[in-house]
Amino acid sequence: MQYKKINNLLGWLCFVIASATYILTLEPSVSFWDCGEFISCAFRLQVSHQPGYPLFAMLGKFFSLLSFGDNTKVPYFTNLGSAIASGATIMFLFWTITALAKKLVPAAKDGENENVRTILIMGAGLVGALAFTYTDTFWFSAVETIVFALSALCTSIVFWAILKWDAHADEPGADKWLIFIAYIIGLSIGIHLLNLLTIPALSLVVYFRRAKTITTKSAVIAFLISIGILGLVQFGIRQWTIQLSAYFDLFFVNTLGLGFGTGSIFFFILLISLLVAGIVYSIKKGKAVLNLALLCVAFIYFGYSAFVYIPIRATANTNLDNSHPDNAFTLNGYLNRINMAKHPY
Repeated sequence: MQYKKINNLLGWLCFVIASATYILTLEPSVSFWDCGEFISCAFRLQVSHQPGYPLFAMLGKFFSLLSFGDNTKVPYFTNLGSAIASGATIMFLFWTITALAKKLVPAAKDGENENVRTILIMGAGLVGALAFTYTDTFWFSAVETIVFALSALCTSIVFWAILKWDAHADEPGADKWLIFIAYIIGLSIGIHLLNLLTIPALSLVVYFRRAKTITTKSAVIAFLISIGILGLVQFGIRQWTIQLSAYFDLFFVNTLGLGFGTGSIFFFILLISLLVAGIVYSIKKGKAVLNLALLCVAFIYFGYSAFVYIPIRATANTNLDNSHPDNAFTLNGYLNRINMAKHPY
């Protein structure tokens, strides 16, 4: 209990130190490169460049409201959002390092050695987390409105969560951490795609924790499966979902003579129905692995649903409206950086 308390307090201490550092060195206004675009998109909820950053824009809007109507302060407060996100990244990094150090440092046999072990683990966490706090690249993105700060936070959360799962994997209900990770990955798509690269590492942690017999062949197969999961999320969920909804819409408009968007609505109702039916089936038949897989897919979709923002704001004809993705075909081109100025309606 004492270990847990110290671990939590020092993690929050890292958050305070890192956040204070970034806030004290915060960019007071607009930085050069993409920052001006991201600030504008956050302030007016506009459509940024491809492949879109809807969740980033919505969170940025929240921080822009702290300006209380003073438009000259909007960049400062959107920059503040990056500073706080980066401070939280350092906090989760500390907890990740201590979780790994706890597995490496052997358990003590008496109370005195236990105190030494705790000092070693906490020292490793503090050195690692605070050293990363002051690295040039991370500090650079922590003080301006850019997607990498929030993307790093998502990455740090999923690595911390997989280690939490690893620590409780033999307990009932431990797989809730895997579903939580799926949800964070879904949300992260609306910030930056970099977080998807954590999927192979997360999959291997699950394999090495749950596999009864580990061989070189099975480890290679597990790695290939993890790449397949990455491809499923990147292409199957992120890309082909919108593409299929576009062709459903094309069929409903051109063949059935219904209005724009009806095909997409039907497709998503069908998709939700299939997921619900699959989850109910897995529960009735006691198929735990299938149930976990379908729940993870469903929660990735929950996070990915932030992209509804893009066609809604494009339809509003905002001043900054890259590619004007107001329908399924142009949204598909927008997500995949394809010129869809002429769609087949």
